[in-house]
Amino acid sequence: MKVHHIPFQETGYFSSLISDYLDKSTKLTQFYGNFPEIEGFKKQIQLKQASFKSNSRAILTDALLKQYNASDISDLTLKNIKLLEKDNTFTITTGHQLNIFTGPLYFLYKIVSTINLTKQLKTQFPQHNFVPVYWMATEDHDFEEINYFNFKGKKVVWDRQSSGAVGRLDTNGFDAVFNVFANQLGNSINENYIKTLFENAYLKHDNLTDATRYLVNELFGEYGLVIIDGDATELKQEFSSIVKDELLNNTSFNAVSKTSEKLAENYNIQVNPREINLFYLKDNLRERIIFEDNVYKINNTSIVFSEEEILNEVTNYPECFSPNVIMRPLYQETILPNLCYIGGGGELAYWFQLKDYFSKVNTPFPILLLRNSVLLMSEKQLVKLDKLNITLEEIFSKQTNLIHKKIKEISDISIDFSQQKQFLEQQFSALKELAKQTDNSFIGAVNAQEKKQLNGLDTLEKRLLKAQKRKLADIVTRIETLQNQLFPNQSLEERTRNFSEIYLDLGPSLIPMLLEALQPLKLKFSVIEY
Repeated sequence: MKVHHIPFQETGYFSSLISDYLDKSTKLTQFYGNFPEIEGFKKQIQLKQASFKSNSRAILTDALLKQYNASDISDLTLKNIKLLEKDNTFTITTGHQLNIFTGPLYFLYKIVSTINLTKQLKTQFPQHNFVPVYWMATEDHDFEEINYFNFKGKKVVWDRQSSGAVGRLDTNGFDAVFNVFANQLGNSINENYIKTLFENAYLKHDNLTDATRYLVNELFGEYGLVIIDGDATELKQEFSSIVKDELLNNTSFNAVSKTSEKLAENYNIQVNPREINLFYLKDNLRERIIFEDNVYKINNTSIVFSEEEILNEVTNYPECFSPNVIMRPLYQETILPNLCYIGGGGELAYWFQLKDYFSKVNTPFPILLLRNSVLLMSEKQLVKLDKLNITLEEIFSKQTNLIHKKIKEISDISIDFSQQKQFLEQQFSALKELAKQTDNSFIGAVNAQEKKQLNGLDTLEKRLLKAQKRKLADIVTRIETLQNQLFPNQSLEERTRNFSEIYLDLGPSLIPMLLEALQPLKLKFSVIEY
């Protein structure tokens, strides 16, 4: 295995906001706290240690042990849960939706980043303990985003009706999904493992939360990963005072709106806050809470609360209140002794909108770390890349641009008319000077003729390039085939493929390989040659 690194900023797949963050641009510094580097973590430990309540640790530990009650918990995970009771223990957290069979590959990279960062921090700060946490987005209700995964270019879909929080959905219908998936697999050791893993997760558990916990625990439990479900009464109780504040004062809306306005001066805004950023949650129901006509209404239902009634509801049934994308990060940071959130570019984009809100409710804003991104490349593919004289940086280019560049490089004739264009511009520059000395009205005609001549050269250049592409069609096909293998649908592999496809080749060495290769604080894109 070899690992090559490319700056995220040079891949072309990350926004200007993320690039500026990695470059520590002054345009962004007001929107986050400590930066993801060792000195930043030193400060964050002090910040969180001073603010996190000791009694919250006991509640958290009890809740986690209860959630793992029916699971085979590894010794290391159990040790980590019990360590959370200690004041010198902190979490590193990533979160993700309950995608079927983990969804896209980057789900693995998120968790590997989280585990590896805890190891690195333990080396740097041996007097403290660091626990990797995966936050299951059990309360999400975007079923269409999670009900499928891609396998060898085809969608494997869990097709059913859905309402309410996805974590509470029963697993009815997964037998049909399993049959579709299993029919695409043979009977090798690796294929049989994948089939058994899917079957045990989805056909032997009653709801999507339990199925996902089993699956992730099977993949990462031995590394001490702690899986948390925020849809728990005792954890929601810890958050109830903030829920009441939200209902009465619209605190998140006011703070996030102001921050978003400032952030929008330079960047696109990821999410827009509502006046109340809470859902009302029951089985088969997760609907927005709306304040209207001096009462609190549950959207799309006949449920109505007075102010006193809804505050009593929070006190007596805190589990019925579910934070949306604006408040979920605060919920996480309220119940966990967390130092850092690890996420993708889109996730971090909305976290940047939240710092002032965290300040308003006196909660430390966590360090934000861009997760590791990976391109997996076989030795054979790397050899092909070398034969085509394509660098690792170039393979990230848009396919049309890459092909044009390579055709120009290997063509035995020049397809670059820039010299001719420069010569033409010089000739017309002299004509413009002549026009100024005779008749200024003549300049318009000169400009028009210059544009026509330059456009003509552009057309000739494109026709010549097209002719050379036909002549070198074999090279073009080889480039297209290789890049399509590495970037399915002209997108990052990690956003499309499922881990099972890679597991067929690498087997149980897949996750150990990733754990060895990925360096979360390096802040670069990883190309892993295997």
